[in-house]
Amino acid sequence: MHSLRTYVADARLVLVLGLPLAGSHLAQFALQISDTVMLGWYGVTDLAAGVLGATVFFTLFILGSGIANAVMPMVATAAASGDDTEVRRATRMGLWLSVAFGLAVMPLLWWSEPILLAMAQPADVAALTREYLQILAFAMVPALVVMVLKCYLAALERTQVVLWVTVAAVFVNVAVNWVFIFGNLGAPAMGVKGAAIATIIVQVVSALALMAYCGWLPALRRYTLWARFWRPDWGAMGQVWRLGWPIGIALVAEAGLFAATAVMMGWFGTRELAAHGIALEITAAFFMIHLGLSNAATVVVGRARGRGDQAALRRGAHAAVAVSLAFAVVAMVVYLLFAAPMVGLFLAPDDPERAVIVPLGVSLLVVAAFFQVADSAQVMAMGLLRGVKDTRAPMYIAAGSYWIAGLGTSYVLGFTLGLGPQGIWFGLVIGLTLAAVLLMLRFWRGAGRADGALAPA
Repeated sequence: MHSLRTYVADARLVLVLGLPLAGSHLAQFALQISDTVMLGWYGVTDLAAGVLGATVFFTLFILGSGIANAVMPMVATAAASGDDTEVRRATRMGLWLSVAFGLAVMPLLWWSEPILLAMAQPADVAALTREYLQILAFAMVPALVVMVLKCYLAALERTQVVLWVTVAAVFVNVAVNWVFIFGNLGAPAMGVKGAAIATIIVQVVSALALMAYCGWLPALRRYTLWARFWRPDWGAMGQVWRLGWPIGIALVAEAGLFAATAVMMGWFGTRELAAHGIALEITAAFFMIHLGLSNAATVVVGRARGRGDQAALRRGAHAAVAVSLAFAVVAMVVYLLFAAPMVGLFLAPDDPERAVIVPLGVSLLVVAAFFQVADSAQVMAMGLLRGVKDTRAPMYIAAGSYWIAGLGTSYVLGFTLGLGPQGIWFGLVIGLTLAAVLLMLRFWRGAGRADGALAPA
């Protein structure tokens, strides 16, 4: 009975930490959606430039966010072991590296037009996208700072503030978009460039709010995060870098898989690509829940590791997997029962293409129902492995599973065997399932074993 109560308590902890983080990820997702919707109201060319530019920006951002994701397990482990100095060192150098990365990629954003033209983008869209990215380049550093501070606070179990700052950012973004995209309150109508200005404002305000919170809250003052911030700590910087860059590559590999399937879907036609985009938006929203729970697993396992408590590490991992599996089953039921209404929300009732796109989108969501367990398992395994500071091997597993097994199977099923759009999505099932199996095996045969090593990975 005591054991059952302990597992229930562990599951409750995963939910208490994970649901606010899931809400934060959903709010971050809403930031992108609000930009897309409002630019769609403004004009088609600005919408195309915004979507293309956001894709470029987001790819670089998730690569840099690997550094922030490395801060989370390092801070969780150090805080649980009572090492305040290590908490400060890891977070500071995570911020240093994030700022350096943000500055390093600015030239790519500034001179993006030749790259876009080389990718066969229309000249007018490429030119407008370059103008958009030249403004948006200044949002990269504050966006990465926000990411590091969110991971720092999540590791210290301060997930509520992470949620509310992100939710507030959505409302600020909509308001500032309204001013600068459409030219309200005396401002000029700037279209996609106005959306870029709004993003800068939102990221700077969010960064300042989190920085103030980290410095002001009495419970966090013990870490003296901002005292002598300018002093480098090369040892800690090396640790964060070694842990972080494989995470960034793994994140880009997964995002790249879905981007590549979008390209392949475009080979079938506009309707197929539209259905794919709608289905992907729906599955991405559900994925945010699993991502939040995965972040919680990183914290729970990292803190148990910091205490040297192998039993708690295993219990926490079991609880996180069980909670994530339960949400995956719920998502499967939702996809199978409500696919048509969900897809229909993205199309006007009188859209002449509705009769074709809705059934196609429904068929893709039925396939998505099959990969819910695999998708939740692979992202959960990633979170557990990060909690024990194991990132290099998972990077190789993820890249191989997504790009060789997943993408290769998508092409074969979709084109060689003639299964069409559904074949491409069944390829996603294969890639995600392989990643889930291999990553889970790595965790449970290593740190997740009863006699698993708690020494640094």
